[in-house]
Amino acid sequence: MRSSNPVLSRRGFTRANDYAGFEPAGGGPYGGAQDGGPYTRPPRNPYDRPGPAGGGQLEEMYAAPAAGPAQTGRMTIDDVVTRTGLTLGTLTVGAVLGWVVLPDRVGVAVGAALVAFVLAMVQAFRRRPVPALILGYAAFEGVFLGVLSREYNQAWQGAPVQAVLGTVAVLAGMLVAYRARIIRVTARYQRIGMAVAIGFVLAMLVNLLFAAFGGSDTLGLRTGPLGIVFCVLGVALGAFFLSLDFKQVEEGVRGGAPREESWLAAFGLTLSLVWIYLQLLQLIAILRD
Repeated sequence: MRSSNPVLSRRGFTRANDYAGFEPAGGGPYGGAQDGGPYTRPPRNPYDRPGPAGGGQLEEMYAAPAAGPAQTGRMTIDDVVTRTGLTLGTLTVGAVLGWVVLPDRVGVAVGAALVAFVLAMVQAFRRRPVPALILGYAAFEGVFLGVLSREYNQAWQGAPVQAVLGTVAVLAGMLVAYRARIIRVTARYQRIGMAVAIGFVLAMLVNLLFAAFGGSDTLGLRTGPLGIVFCVLGVALGAFFLSLDFKQVEEGVRGGAPREESWLAAFGLTLSLVWIYLQLLQLIAILRD
């Protein structure tokens, strides 16, 4: 499956030209699923290399020591955590630079956002993760967020800190809910979430067009009670995409995805967290206005 973000699309874990992520319906590489139900077949490793094995080969396989992640080059949770930490760390450095060194530089912030968007799009359409693209995206996105957050802080003191804490809370809550199986990523869950996300993005685009040609936030999606509902929905969508990221990581680790794919997981998680932060920042501004 190609899991998506409301702003950017990103590919699932791959082996050569195949997708190793979960699929929206039965028959995926990790076992089939009924519509809206749990996986029913035992997982199949898409990275196995099938081939004939004679009796001598089987004896050698049983006698050999167990292969660890370092020997197999397969992705682990530690790899995902490390790469995500590095990506978020780069984003934080960029944000500090934008806040401290480039205050009141809206033009620089817009330019950094455009560069980050281009880098993210290039990575989204590549079959394999490129760490330089991902870290470059994080750096330029961080600069944009730093300048933007400083503007918000000047208008609504402490809003960026509240948005950061809220983002961490959403991440922790979704992780606990996913680990406890309170949230189950099924085909129906994905279809409903994606339908809502498409509608959300279309509403944003229409609102942007009205604002550009009408000179104001004509639809009221960023102000007043409707703006509050819209931002809450945006945060909920960010949480939805976090659950897709968790599922993708889980299936990748279980299926033995290559270690380099941990960069793809870090990229997806960063996109989702940035989206949640921006929605919370706007929500806080509306509530405190």
